[in-house]
Amino acid sequence: MKFTFDHNNINVLNLDKSIEFYKEALEFKEIRRKEADDKSFTLVFMGDGVKDYKIELTWLKDRKEPYNLGDNEIHMAVRTDDFKAAYEHHKKMGCICYENKKMGLYFIADPDGYWTEILPLES
Repeated sequence: MKFTFDHNNINVLNLDKSIEFYKEALEFKEIRRKEADDKSFTLVFMGDGVKDYKIELTWLKDRKEPYNLGDNEIHMAVRTDDFKAAYEHHKKMGCICYENKKMGLYFIADPDGYWTEILPLES
């Protein structure tokens, strides 16, 4: 038996805002979308266009209150080939939420408060 990573899911309050964030912050592209027949939910899968791994953004029509992220210790991580340029880009976006310069990494937060760890290619 063999398992491979496919995707992780996060629930979002404003789908368009989240899509734009992941496009701008990480250059992710929409890969596919599924909308419920009754319009009660929409799933949008986004990826980097290089690996098969995806993030699934789930929007629920009736959800109005923010999601409880607990201590927000769960996160995804991405690597970049230009850490300095990525840092400056995220700084301009105002989405850097935590830095650990000693470890050579930082985190960005999306519109719903989910964190993504940014790492250089080599660390």
